[in-house]
Amino acid sequence: MSTRYQAQALKQFASDLFVSTGIARERADVMADTFLQADLMGFTTHGLNRVASNLSWLRNGASRICGEPHVLADRGNIFNWDAEFLPGPWVISRAIDEALSRVEEHGVVTATVRRSQHIACLAAYLPKIIEKNCVAILTCSTPAEHTVSPQGSKTPLFSANPIAFCAPATDYPLLFDISMSVTAGGYVARAAREGKKLSQPYLKDSDGHLSDDPAAFAQCGSILPVGGADHGYKGAALSAMFEILSMGLSGYGRADEVDEDDEANSVFLQIIDPRAFGAENAFLRQTAALLQLWESCESDGDEPVRVPGKRAWGLRQSQLAEGVQLYPSIVEDLHKLADETGIAMPEPIV
Repeated sequence: MSTRYQAQALKQFASDLFVSTGIARERADVMADTFLQADLMGFTTHGLNRVASNLSWLRNGASRICGEPHVLADRGNIFNWDAEFLPGPWVISRAIDEALSRVEEHGVVTATVRRSQHIACLAAYLPKIIEKNCVAILTCSTPAEHTVSPQGSKTPLFSANPIAFCAPATDYPLLFDISMSVTAGGYVARAAREGKKLSQPYLKDSDGHLSDDPAAFAQCGSILPVGGADHGYKGAALSAMFEILSMGLSGYGRADEVDEDDEANSVFLQIIDPRAFGAENAFLRQTAALLQLWESCESDGDEPVRVPGKRAWGLRQSQLAEGVQLYPSIVEDLHKLADETGIAMPEPIV
């Protein structure tokens, strides 16, 4: 039987770990909840898996424990902040709250944030937006990161450049969080840790040869863009687009001198209130119809057709009710942090 942990207990544990660095409880709670939301929806490489790195950044000063983002521009329906290395989960949650407070007046609110410490799982920020019956686009890039090679090249250029999207419907929202690399760096790192190969040759070694071995990536290799070896020009084009939206509009990116070890993100956020365009019911009627038609498509195998958001939303609801099933390596890492800090790890409920 799978081991599960009560969601609130995991949040409290993570928050206590962050508070031990001197950060305010309110900010620690926001950070902890962000990581928890990722695991609730099954995004296990960027949820509580990221507690250790964020704890380290708070301890060594890479993340600012206190202070506010610096406002670079603000026209009401748009704003641009310099986070100056505030913790990513806190500052992006703050930006989303600010955008939500303005969207009823403006209909569409667009924001950029630069020099935000790593923001982890983009999907983790979407539930609060869905609860407001709004649509959102969230993407980020990492100026110091060069991990994804363009099609036809063996030189890593782009960062993973994930994008998350949500739109309310009826029983569950349309929701996804995907990187513009054919597999996420977190899965490559997990495979390396477990001594496994990837399921497909998603990587290039330093000579440009396709590989399924995580060691090829570690030894100056790269990850293929979305579209893979044959159609990677599509993923590369989208990567460029997302870097322009996040780095270009925020004013911080490839043109700047950055620390090679810096995981700080440039972020683009847009929140749309469907009620600014017409009746809310008319919008929900269209989104619900799309998802219903998608679900009704005939499967070409034994599994049902996968509709983005259905599994994640259902998993979130069940794990909130029945307990969170953590990936084994996450449990191992959290126990290590408990031993290091003397802060007790929650007891499993199953």
